[in-house]
This record gives sequence, C-alpha cells and structure tokens, in this order.
Amino acid sequence: MDVTQARNAGGHEQALDLARGIAAYVDHPLVAGLARVIAKHPTADIANAFNHKQVACKMWALDELFGSCGGRFGRIWVLGGWYGVLPAMLFNDARFGIAAIDSIDIDPEVGPVARTLNREAGDRFRALTEDMYALDYAAGRPDLVVNTSCEHIAELGAWLALLPRGTNVLLQSNDYFSEPTHINCVASLAAFEAMAALREIRFSGELPTKKYTRFMLIGTV
Repeated sequence: MDVTQARNAGGHEQALDLARGIAAYVDHPLVAGLARVIAKHPTADIANAFNHKQVACKMWALDELFGSCGGRFGRIWVLGGWYGVLPAMLFNDARFGIAAIDSIDIDPEVGPVARTLNREAGDRFRALTEDMYALDYAAGRPDLVVNTSCEHIAELGAWLALLPRGTNVLLQSNDYFSEPTHINCVASLAAFEAMAALREIRFSGELPTKKYTRFMLIGTV
C-alpha cells in the first residue's frame, strides 16, 4: 500500500493502522481509499461520514436504485457530496456501470478528502465546490441527481424546480427534528412525497433507525 504513516500518535495512529490492516486483508479499493483519507486528512470527520448508519442508508439507496432504475448511468451528480462516500460505494459496486460521478458540495474543505477517497476512479470522478442553487442543470444534463440531505433544504420544491422536466432524482430526508442543523424534516413518507411532488415515483420507502426514520424517493421531476 502507498499510505503514508501518520505522524500524530494516539487514536488517529491506531485508526490508520487498523484501516491499513483491513485494506491489506480484503484488498478492496474502497477500504484502501479510506486508509488514504485517514493518513492524508487527519482532521476530516471520516468516522462520522462512514459510520454504520450512514453506510446503511447509502447501501439502501444503492439497492433500491438498482432495483428501480438498473445499473447503467452516464454522469451522476451527487449534491451535498461531503467526502464522496456515496460515489466511492457506487464505483465499487459491481452491479453499476457508471461513466462519471460529480460530488458537489459548497464546503471547499471536503473536496480534497473526496478526491483522496475516490483516487482510483481517475477522471471518472470530480469533486466540485459549487452552490446547488447556482448549478446549470439544463446544460449539465446529468443522468441522475442525488440529494440524500433534503432535510437541509429550506424549500425543497423551489430547488427541484431548477431541474429540467424529466430529470431522474434520488432523494432522502428524515424525521430527525431534534437535530439543530435539520431545517426541513418531514414527519412521514407521505409528507415527503407531497413536498417533493415528483411527476413519477419509481420507489418510495422508509428505513427505520434507532433515533429517526429515513425516507427515500426515486423518480423524475
């Protein structure tokens, strides 16, 4: 492996050793990428981005996306892409054949982490620092727009109105009202459907967790 040993001791060094050991054992690009992130970006909150709830929700998304839309896509835009974990999972899922994925986030600090995690995807992956409200969706014409953080969008309908009619979307929200950063949670799956008002719904479902229920819609605007 080409992961450089981190200089700082303690928990970070132990996490790096663990990730490197697992990567050597399983020989998996995603795990190797995770080890690189721990080594090169010691302040990144990768443990939160890759905790069991985050991973479970993304695995659910991949399963239902494949079941409802198949596995062949040109370019996918992942909005609020954070550290690029969902693109990494998509690239490393044998069910999917994807030409390119753009991970788009307004935070400039997450891009380098996302590029480190997805290094083996080469030029098939881009981490872009952009405002989702300022994107030219008509010019970009992504095959699929993914937003798994709709609870952070004040006016979901207003944002969806920016997308050209017929755009494929995968949307997730939740009922975690007690989280201060969640400004627009929904109380139920029906409420999420009403808020999104998609022209076509191919999948609609919910995933209960210990503290909240996550809701997901796959369809077209």
